[in-house]
Amino acid sequence: MAYGLAALAARAPAAVAVTDEVTEWTWPQLNSMVNRLANWLLSAGIGEGQRVAVMAENSAHTALAHLAVTFAGKSVVPINFQLTAAEVRHILADGAVHTVLCSARTAPVARAASSTVRVIAWGAEESDGVWALEQILATMPETEISDRIAPAAPLYYTSGTTGVPKGVRLPEQMFPGGDSMVEHVRRIEQSPVRPTGKHLIVGPMHHTGPIGGVRGLCVGVPLVVLRKFDAETVLRLIHEHRIETTMMVPTHFSRLLNLPADIRNRFDVSSIRTIVHTGAACPVHVKRAMIDWFGPVLREAYGSTEVGTVTFIDSEQWLAHPGSVGKALPGYELSIRDEQGKVLGPGQSGLVCVRSTIGAHPEYHNDPDKTRRGYVADEVFAVGEIGYLDAEGYLYLTDRASDMVVSGGVNIYPAESEAVLRTHPGVLDVAVIGIPHADLGEQLCALVLADADPPSSADLAQWCRDRLAHYKCPSLFEFVDTDLRTAMGKLDKRRLRAWYLSARDSVAAGGAV
Repeated sequence: MAYGLAALAARAPAAVAVTDEVTEWTWPQLNSMVNRLANWLLSAGIGEGQRVAVMAENSAHTALAHLAVTFAGKSVVPINFQLTAAEVRHILADGAVHTVLCSARTAPVARAASSTVRVIAWGAEESDGVWALEQILATMPETEISDRIAPAAPLYYTSGTTGVPKGVRLPEQMFPGGDSMVEHVRRIEQSPVRPTGKHLIVGPMHHTGPIGGVRGLCVGVPLVVLRKFDAETVLRLIHEHRIETTMMVPTHFSRLLNLPADIRNRFDVSSIRTIVHTGAACPVHVKRAMIDWFGPVLREAYGSTEVGTVTFIDSEQWLAHPGSVGKALPGYELSIRDEQGKVLGPGQSGLVCVRSTIGAHPEYHNDPDKTRRGYVADEVFAVGEIGYLDAEGYLYLTDRASDMVVSGGVNIYPAESEAVLRTHPGVLDVAVIGIPHADLGEQLCALVLADADPPSSADLAQWCRDRLAHYKCPSLFEFVDTDLRTAMGKLDKRRLRAWYLSARDSVAAGGAV
């Protein structure tokens, strides 16, 4: 392998490639372990159409797992480490997962989710149904992997309005494929959105953005992994490692800005050249405060897992168009349309729609019906949000067409928590909505129609926690005594949200609900 990690190992044998402040590997050490794990994956009998899942907290080992799967030419399925076994079970089956690479903490969940998948864990003792990664690495050769192997696109799972996660094959813009690993590395080098300089991973490593940072290792970008978010630790790592690039979500910005001034002033952040942010709309005052602090280094990316990054806007453009998420990138055409697919003019709000001019066609794995519903016109895909274009073509987001809630930069579909709450014997019906939250952007609030002997909020909260990842559990439960549905039996989330917020504001002002 005279390219990628091997070339970097020969060029800088003593330099640190990746660290998470617990584990630190030089380029030769990283190259050796990637080869060993990739060689094992190639010998593991992973069949055509089968995949390898990675389910773990942020760590250097998580980066190793993603790299090895790619170098072995296998498709990776990133899984949120906070999911329950029941939630993971569907993903493993639908994604045809052969092997799960995970941490000692997540291994029991992976094992409980399926008795047939192979579970490989780092930091774990060998046990029934769980293999120790360290023992595998010790027994496998570090022979260089063939550079003729073609990388396979990852399969990401996004929750759907039906409550069942849907698989999405990552578009080439977000995963620069190629017909060989040599070509893959070359495309990463040429990518305009790849990290440059020492990169800090802040967000969870089951999201597309942080994994883009991992791919930077292939072209010599050293990586520092934040194991768990802490605002002061972010500043310390930037200061100590002279971090040049990172990616965050607006919630991270809010928590950094909320630090006391004496803590913020303790650290030198002048090494930062680029902060890409994504995940949710950033409040204007928050973004302006970040630019005042870090300088004009913020670059906002907007898009989705299905279609990729559709727009980009740098700090100078944003200051001239505050609140915008930018113009369409090359390869995309943006339009605003009504639900019948008719194009709307500048300033008119409607569905944010995208057409690829390079032949990309978003689709959902094993779900042609959902794929078909995603298109509002020939090759025109609705992203799922409401917005408008100004006369210059800058996009502004105003609402979401779907019921999705974005809390702390994480996409949450209320249908999942609603389905769980409806199984509680004391719940007649429920609607889960997103309401404003100063730190997270939004939080989940459950409007509950209960029977004559209603459960308590604590009871419902525990019911959810026993069955769902914690971030999918409502933080508020409000009991109502009226029907939540329209005459057609639908949950009109926009109406319910407006009603709830109006009632809450009325009570706060001393009025009656």
